[in-house]
Amino acid sequence: MGFRTIRLDVVDGVARLELDRPDHANAIDLELATELAQATDELSRDQSVRVVLLTGAGARFCGGGDLGSFATHDPAALSDLLADITAHLHPAVEQLVALDAPVVAAVQGSAAGAGMGLVLAADLVLAARSAKFVMAYTGIGLSPDGSTSWFLPRIVGLRRALELTLTNRVLTADEALAWGVVTSVVDDDALAASADELVARLASGPTRAYGRAARLLRDAAGASLHDHLAAERRELRASAATSDGAEGVAAFAAKRRPDFTGT
Repeated sequence: MGFRTIRLDVVDGVARLELDRPDHANAIDLELATELAQATDELSRDQSVRVVLLTGAGARFCGGGDLGSFATHDPAALSDLLADITAHLHPAVEQLVALDAPVVAAVQGSAAGAGMGLVLAADLVLAARSAKFVMAYTGIGLSPDGSTSWFLPRIVGLRRALELTLTNRVLTADEALAWGVVTSVVDDDALAASADELVARLASGPTRAYGRAARLLRDAAGASLHDHLAAERRELRASAATSDGAEGVAAFAAKRRPDFTGT
């Protein structure tokens, strides 16, 4: 499928999904949201995908919503436009989170609003040392979207989530690391190489086990211990029945590196 506002390439199990509106800080308009939903639907059906690298073209990862476009609409029309955008953006986030393949975000410049939502929804996040993170919504009189209000309190705690959302405090990359918003911080000129190294390692791993493990961790907060133990048992049994499960056990017994195929 051809896209105008994103790029999607899948090579050797690595899906590179890039927001591609660099002249607009990769801001999310209706076209980008629609194409992102189409792209994540493609990824959800592509069993060859073993890791996803999510990036933004140009100087910034994603500036959030396209405020320049929003400003041309009266309140009623803007309300309808935002409803249309989130009707595509939200399924895109859900499909990314539901993938067995780990999602790695590499963030340069800034991630604001729904761009921060994409960061929070990723499994692992690499940030350039100069990167900044901000919720931004209440600064323009709007409430959060793009999964930010679901992930943020789970990651940083309710008090900090309220602070970030109500005051629009800007987090530096080092603060984002300390708060758990990002996984690691690297020098700006090392971001691309560090991301490539990480996705290459994940692409050779047990993809289905990654997916099961991530779902267990995400679902744990909303489950009772009894129900979660049942889920662990179910997912462990399913993992053991896969080719990668058999290979991992055999490799351990033989004291060799496992050769996972993602199946």
